Amino acid sequence: MLLNLSNNPEEVKTRIEKEIGKSLDLKTRQALQGVDSGLLVINSGSVEILNLLVLNQGLNTCNIELKTDGILIRFQINMENYGLVIPFYKLKINKSQASEYTFHRDEYFIKIKADKANIHNFMRKIRMQKAAHWSSQGFRD
Repeated sequence: MLLNLSNNPEEVKTRIEKEIGKSLDLKTRQALQGVDSGLLVINSGSVEILNLLVLNQGLNTCNIELKTDGILIRFQINMENYGLVIPFYKLKINKSQASEYTFHRDEYFIKIKADKANIHNFMRKIRMQKAAHWSSQGFRD
């Protein structure tokens, strides 16, 4: 779900919490050594995202935040904040090149440049949180 985070913040916050849960508690944040990726460069995206990125004057950047049941990819276009909300059950991560990750949710995708070791470590952290989320759900074969 692609949302404009600038308008009606209370409604947006409840939609995000309904979809991917609340922010992680302090103890979990410390155990994970942070839940925010820092600034990442966007290489490409789906049609809806590219239509927004075309409007941007400068470098297209985003950041990724881990939540209890998914991730929130935030980016800014002309002083408006947008977010791609991806719950773990819809999250697909592909490493298309050695220095690029692609995040998929339904018809949306976004490609992130990963040219530093800390970015690769954060992607590993996302995969580990997704696996821990599924193992804690108690699904049986």
